[in-house]
Amino acid sequence: MFPIRDHNPSGRIPYVTYALIGINVVVFLSYVGLFQNDRALVAFFFDYAFIPARFSEGEGILGLFTSMFLHGGWAHLLGNMLFLWIFGDNIEDELGHGPFLGFYIAGGVAAAMAQYLGEPGSPVPMVGASGAIAAVMGAYLLMYPKAKVDILIILVIIFRIIPIPAWIMLGLWFAMQLIGGVGSIAGTGGVAYWAHAGGFIAGIILIFPLWTKRGGPAFWRSTDGHPPHPEARYPFVPSSIPNAGRRR
Repeated sequence: MFPIRDHNPSGRIPYVTYALIGINVVVFLSYVGLFQNDRALVAFFFDYAFIPARFSEGEGILGLFTSMFLHGGWAHLLGNMLFLWIFGDNIEDELGHGPFLGFYIAGGVAAAMAQYLGEPGSPVPMVGASGAIAAVMGAYLLMYPKAKVDILIILVIIFRIIPIPAWIMLGLWFAMQLIGGVGSIAGTGGVAYWAHAGGFIAGIILIFPLWTKRGGPAFWRSTDGHPPHPEARYPFVPSSIPNAGRRR
């Protein structure tokens, strides 16, 4: 079960979202050949990933920033870019291009710090844009809790697309990160649950001033939690899954 699109069209072309997706893909392609050489890959991640144990020693500070543009494989990259594609355009639309870029980077750094606080002595390199994208998801939840998100459910040979409110999808995702973080064993690698949870919370905090400026709870009441514009409608054809696009 995973999201494939939302029903929340943006009002401007999300240049920064597109650029971030492009940069992540290009960066991954630049070192994908290292996956054939474990020693070279470890050396590369040692220099550019975020390693909590190194950070505790005052080293590897650059990794706070570079790690959010690295990925551990094709599935990792494509999954993260899908989430950024779905949720990034709307937050960029709300904040503007430049502020959104600052928001994204700040969210990624906050996510890395959350992982550090959870496992300060871990020698395991952390890579991935998911912490920064989690910040985007947290902001999306606060701004559009009832926006429709289409979920693709696969049961063996059955494929179904079901629209659900964003608060259910994002709330469940956040709960899974908390449960995963509590149940994880420090220093063993795997999913950086605390980075996900920390990025999500950071996104809510960073977007909170804008939400308050819009009226806070009054903004929710005026739209009933939906986006303040008509939602996109799609024919549910499994072979055709378009993006929400832009508002006319």
